[in-house]
This record gives sequence, structure tokens and C-alpha cells, in this order.
Amino acid sequence: MKVLQLTENQHVEQREVAIAARPAAGMVRLKMSYITLNHLDLFSYRGMAFARRQLPIVVGAEGAGEVVAVADEQDAHWLGKYAVVYPSYFCGQCKNCLARQENLCLGGGGILGFHRDGLAREYADIPSAMLIAVPDDVSLTDAACAPVTCATVHHMLVNNAELQRGESVLIHSGGSGIGSVAIRLALHLGAAVYTTVGSEEKAALARELGAEIAINYRQKRFSQVIHTLTYKRGVNVVFEHVGKNTWEQSITSLALGGRLVTCGSTSGMEGNTPLYTLFNRQLRIIGSFGSPKASVQASLTLMAKRQVLPVIDSIYPIEEYVQAIEKLRQRSVFGKLVLKMWG
Repeated sequence: MKVLQLTENQHVEQREVAIAARPAAGMVRLKMSYITLNHLDLFSYRGMAFARRQLPIVVGAEGAGEVVAVADEQDAHWLGKYAVVYPSYFCGQCKNCLARQENLCLGGGGILGFHRDGLAREYADIPSAMLIAVPDDVSLTDAACAPVTCATVHHMLVNNAELQRGESVLIHSGGSGIGSVAIRLALHLGAAVYTTVGSEEKAALARELGAEIAINYRQKRFSQVIHTLTYKRGVNVVFEHVGKNTWEQSITSLALGGRLVTCGSTSGMEGNTPLYTLFNRQLRIIGSFGSPKASVQASLTLMAKRQVLPVIDSIYPIEEYVQAIEKLRQRSVFGKLVLKMWG
């Protein structure tokens, strides 16, 4: 079968690899339909991975496909069904997995496309426990955005920040894959949405999504804008995934008792934390990574009800993976980049 592998010299190459006649016990085989690009893929592409991975590795952390073979009779109900793949391996037996907090698995086996072979292959053999069914009313291009993008946002805003109707939220990089979904989910939850973007074009697009205010961070200090707009009260929640370049201003943009939830650091791993502001304003900083399976399911349910859909910038053929990831690297996107698989 065809696969896309990241090689030892940091090139992504299409290769032919052998495939077993049937999936191993506990596994199901998907014919992959679509994968998406995330900053996780960009980090892997740049070589920013942990030592436990071995190259070459098949890329792709997020995607959807059709189940075409199963190993065990109890999984026969999956045959012919479309599913998305939970993006990391989990043991299913530790206390966190039993509490349905798979993203906190104590014996996890790594992230797809980052630590272990990912989904950029014609056929992927995956543990059946990692599948989530795609509802009939959801397109595969939208569904492919659920396991990492939409579920991460849902976990951040619903489970961690507990964003409430009538509250306000500042969402960074509103033109990114997760930022654009966060705008839509926050609006669905009944919050007032402020967002930062890198251009006037993206500001206009963010306002079209429903953001009340879109701040061009290249032209203004967003914390000053927030203070002015909120009469120095600040926002209830900051949706943070940029890191170094926004960290201090994010904290000073928060209202009394505000919550900052963060899932990434695309501009750098370190940030200055104004400690007096932190304790004096009784703020909470919440780290968030991935999501439990329940957030993937919740995201697909919101899609099926046409309540919160991903924003898709463009769809590329899988053969143009390198061009697509370069577009992501240059930040010349608004929403998600989706890749259509072979065939």
C-alpha cells in the first residue's frame, strides 16, 4: 500500500510498504478517506518530537475512513461503517481510562504520526477501541477534523474552562484551525467572543464567523484593546495556544477570577507570568492536551446537528502534502487544511 513517511532527513516521501493479509487481533482496518493538518504535524515535520519515536514514521494524526476488515467477530458491526480515529493510544485499564479520561492515560502508547505510525496510508490497522463512528449527516471532510481539532477545543472550553452563557472569551489566532472552531463553539455556548488575528483580511473573516471584535495583533497590543472594550474588567476566559508572544498579555487580559486555558505554544515554550496579577486577581491557569473520547463524540454530535462545524480553508490531494504543510507553516490559512487520500 501507499504511505507518506517522514524520513531521517526530515523529508516526507511517498513509499510502498507491505500490508498484512488481515488485521491482527483487536484491530480493524480502515481505508483512509481524509486526513487533516495540525500544528502537531508541523512540529513533527520540523523534527520537534520526543526521543521515543523512530524514523521513518507515517505522518498524520487526524483523519476519517471506512472500516473494510475486522479481526474479531465482536467488531463485525464496524464493517462498512465510517469512523474517525482517536489520535493517541491508551491502555483502557488504568484509573484514568476507566474514568473515561483517555487523554490522561497512565500507560499510553503515543500519538499517531508523532510517536507511532499515523494515518497517511491507504489502509490503517487501528485498535477498535480507538474508533468513533461518524454520524450519517456529517461529511467525511468535517468528521476528519473532529479527533484533534474540534475535540481539543471542546475539551478546553467546555470541560476545562467551563465557559458559560453570558461570559466573554478571548480566542487567540482566530484564523487557525482550532481558533476558528473555538469562535464557533464559544458562540454556540452563548459567550461574547474577542479574537486576535494577523491581518485585516483574517479580521474580516473572523467577524463573519461571529467574533464581536477581531484585533490585529501586528498593529495593536491586544491587552490594551481588551481593557478599553471591557472598561478595564477583562475577559472571563482566554483561549491560549500561542505561548511566548501572547502569554503575559493573556494573563493581564483576564477579569477577576478569570481562567486561562492553554493547549500549545507555537511561538515559544517560555512566557513571563506576572505573579502579582495571578494571585491578586485570583486567576486560574489550566493546561489542556488532547481530549477524552467523549469530546470527539460530542464534537461529531454538534456537527450532526449543524451547530458547530469546522472551518475548512481548502482540500488538497494527498500528493500535495508538502505544499499544504508549507501553507500551514506560513500561516496563510483561515481554518483547516484537509487532504484527500489516494483513490
